[in-house]
Amino acid sequence: MDEPDLNLLIALDALLAEASVAGAARRLGLSASAMSRTLTRLRAATGDELLVRAGRRMVPTPHAVALREVTRGLVEDARRALRPAVTEQDVAGLRRDFTLRANDGFVEVFAALLIADARRLAPGVRLHFASKAEKTPMHLREGLADLEVGVVGSMGPEVRTQALFRDRFVGVVRRGHPLDDGNPVTAGRYVAHGHVVASRRGQATGPVDTALAVAGLEREVVAVVPAFHAVLAVVRASDLVGLVPASFLATPTEGIAVFELPVVTPGITVSQMWHPRLDNDPGHRWLRQRVLALCREHLRA
Repeated sequence: MDEPDLNLLIALDALLAEASVAGAARRLGLSASAMSRTLTRLRAATGDELLVRAGRRMVPTPHAVALREVTRGLVEDARRALRPAVTEQDVAGLRRDFTLRANDGFVEVFAALLIADARRLAPGVRLHFASKAEKTPMHLREGLADLEVGVVGSMGPEVRTQALFRDRFVGVVRRGHPLDDGNPVTAGRYVAHGHVVASRRGQATGPVDTALAVAGLEREVVAVVPAFHAVLAVVRASDLVGLVPASFLATPTEGIAVFELPVVTPGITVSQMWHPRLDNDPGHRWLRQRVLALCREHLRA
């Protein structure tokens, strides 16, 4: 019996993830013509077109959709089988890259801690921090990310989750601001000033505005920036009032005064998420344990 060419699995995985011959070629470092020939071989091997033209793009056939998760799991299993064996007691010899998707706030606070921890315990580990523009399980499912950190949201029933810490929003102003006078910040005082908010999607309103509306109040949002560190930069140089997670200010921030919001907003649970195929991977388990330990140690300090 002729053995199938198992190299085709890697090409099939890339093609199904990218839904593009050119994209799959870039991912695998091949020319577009070589990937096109590989797609022809895959079609012959599977007896299915796999990807078909739909206008200017290609879309997977129903058979390809059914194969996508199976293929991803097979490729990951094969890579895991061919990695050097690593026990949880032998992380010092681990040589591996891990990709973590997280928002700017988490990266600002925890990236340096995680990097230093990895350098100390497992110097062969390299961490890649990727921006998280949207909540989607795709990156975990397709192996583009090893771990995702944030609010769970709609990540799909198969994604594993573990709570890291509870968070809440707090108000921030520059030192010497009228709200930094030692008196309680009431809702009336809060809405008397202009505000700057952070939103990757450019949204100017959120739970604080909902809570203020119940009290018959409305704040004036005069600026929207993409990240929390930009909120602090604007607040330092203006009389605007900002809003950031309390975890973002776990250590004192120069020139910034912090106050509790005058309205009640829902708490936030920040979790780490991963695909179940990595549940029992020793290296990945070590990474999850270190992320959990560092988050809790830092926020307790």
